[in-house]
Amino acid sequence: MRADEWPALRGLRLDALRDPDARLAFLDSFADAVQRPDEHWRGRAAASAEGDAAVQLVAVDDHELAGSVTVLVQVAGSQDHHGRRVRHSRAVLVGVYVRPAYRGTGVTDDLIDAAATWSRARGFRELTLDVHRDNARAQGAYRRAGFTPSGVAFTSAIGPEIEMVRAL
Repeated sequence: MRADEWPALRGLRLDALRDPDARLAFLDSFADAVQRPDEHWRGRAAASAEGDAAVQLVAVDDHELAGSVTVLVQVAGSQDHHGRRVRHSRAVLVGVYVRPAYRGTGVTDDLIDAAATWSRARGFRELTLDVHRDNARAQGAYRRAGFTPSGVAFTSAIGPEIEMVRAL
């Protein structure tokens, strides 16, 4: 995402949070997100465009955002987005969403591959993600993209989750 594309980022995020499976996929809710001021969305887009701590990668089809993924760099000793202590610096895939019209077309795989390339270029040897235990659709997509369960399981704000890892 480029910083000036924040309105499209906002629209895509709100669509993601309206998805029937959003309760199994996102720590955020539509009700909360829709209330956030434009400054929030501007800041989110700028942080992705300008730094190495996070990036939001998007798939575009004829000027429409088809989907996106975000990679967060979590530094050893910090806390992750679940409040857990990060033992070793890592790249974490979050916020994976592809609009329904583009599902099954390879967009998800392309976005995950782009996230892997971005992470590898920053020296990471693996890409990590957390997925709700009951989110079978997402788990299938992640397995297809080369992720395997790491054996770590925990309970987050949205329920039971498992960690999956993909070697880079």
